[in-house]
Amino acid sequence: MPIRVQNDLPAKEILERENIFVMDEHRAVHQDIRPLKIGLLNLMPLKEDTELQLLRSFSNTPLQVDVTFVMVSNHQSKNTSANHLNKFYVRFQDVKDQKFDGFIITGAPIEQMPFEEVDYWDEMKEIMEWTKTNVTSTIHLCWGAQAAYYYHFGIDKYPLDKKLFGVFRHRVMNRRIPLVRGFDDVFYAPHSRHTQVDPEQIKACEDLMVLAESEEAGIFLAMTKDGKQIFVMGHPEYDRMTLDQEYKRDKAKGLPIELPVNYYPDDNPENRPLLTWRSNANNLYTNWLNYYVYQVTPYDMVGTPF
Repeated sequence: MPIRVQNDLPAKEILERENIFVMDEHRAVHQDIRPLKIGLLNLMPLKEDTELQLLRSFSNTPLQVDVTFVMVSNHQSKNTSANHLNKFYVRFQDVKDQKFDGFIITGAPIEQMPFEEVDYWDEMKEIMEWTKTNVTSTIHLCWGAQAAYYYHFGIDKYPLDKKLFGVFRHRVMNRRIPLVRGFDDVFYAPHSRHTQVDPEQIKACEDLMVLAESEEAGIFLAMTKDGKQIFVMGHPEYDRMTLDQEYKRDKAKGLPIELPVNYYPDDNPENRPLLTWRSNANNLYTNWLNYYVYQVTPYDMVGTPF
């Protein structure tokens, strides 16, 4: 699939080295096709890493995708240069009058804070309400999923005794739903968080259906019955070395951190981690783009009610 990005986005060169078809703005304007318009609200601290990870996942469908990187207006990023943000990102307030085929709200390293204490929580509520009318389908990742459970359904998170950290085994619960089409009965996905959402409250909500669950990590994947809101309690977009970087970062800071589960061969952090989740992660994003965005969104979004 051609991913349409700005000509000088740093991730573009890396993707091209991986033989992923990335289309720049100059070529895109000469094609007689309407690409899917996808917004990415990137709340992760290392924004360039997240850009690369998600763009890589989008590359496994023949659909053309035009990605807009979005940031909140009321928060100053400490880990990404102002130059990068000013060049490649737009503030939500600048796009809130637009329609998007799909939207992604990422995780954020603030999960141990009450939602109301997050400095951009009011804007987050505005964004989540806006997705109901301006977006065909929205994926929420990790903290983004926790925030959406809380805002849309009043299901709050709670602290875990220790960090849920590693690559965990999940089972598909409802194979007839297109979002998990092509998944194995059992699959793996990374998690990295200090909080959890009660599975029983999610299952008790009549508007939600559970699609994948883990005995150790809880509900991984759920969605509203109309497919407009999708909740992913984990990081399927993570690269091979992301958990390794997190583990070694926390060790260097002297923070209490255990080895990530099911990650290093022989539980030896000197060994290269096994990549055991990429195919199902690609499946997830491909299915979302095809069945919940492309097959549903109108050709002309102007004036179209969602």
